[in-house]
Amino acid sequence: MSQRASLPASTLLEKLPASVEKRLDQGLERLAIGVSEQQRRRLLGLVALLHKWNRAYNLTAVRDVDEMVSRHLLDSAAVLPFVRATTLIDVGAGPGFPGLVLAMLQPELEVTLLDSNGKKVRFQRQAIMELGLSNVIATQARVQAFDGGGFDQVISRAFASLTDFVSLTRGLPAADGEWLAMKGPGADDELEALPAGVALKQRHRLEVPFADAERQLLILTPEGGE
Repeated sequence: MSQRASLPASTLLEKLPASVEKRLDQGLERLAIGVSEQQRRRLLGLVALLHKWNRAYNLTAVRDVDEMVSRHLLDSAAVLPFVRATTLIDVGAGPGFPGLVLAMLQPELEVTLLDSNGKKVRFQRQAIMELGLSNVIATQARVQAFDGGGFDQVISRAFASLTDFVSLTRGLPAADGEWLAMKGPGADDELEALPAGVALKQRHRLEVPFADAERQLLILTPEGGE
């Protein structure tokens, strides 16, 4: 890890342009999500860390820090109304989205971040440490090799096709658990190919502030579950 990439989040926060704070505040207001000052500073600290690390480690294709707010922070926050879990695992979490954001916005939620990419998991752990997130665990492993289960909800933003997501994580949700799949507009074909024993419970359009692309959330359950 380079010294440049490991500056404390509080120091990086001072370097953020005012436009970042404005976009975050306006976006959270449009999502009707109220936050404490600590939560707000953590969200800003997360995007500041991501912007800094991204220059050295290429964690995301999004380069503009204002775009990071909409495409990572607000996109993640948009699913908050549908998170009803005590325990949640974010599969293929990348640099930690949506799991890190959900953990900040819902402090009673226990979040596991799962990804096989070492540099992205190192970023997750650095963010957890610097932002003081006691309700998040970052795990580096392929989902096929992950030894765990019984989660209330299993979420993925850009991990795989719907079929692969469900098939590879079949052992992760509890008997009455749910899969939360964040998708773009073209998920109809993927839904038709759902594996046996899995049912679509709900489908919600997500209105992500400052984002042009259409987003939706698919909530799936094991057939026979709630």
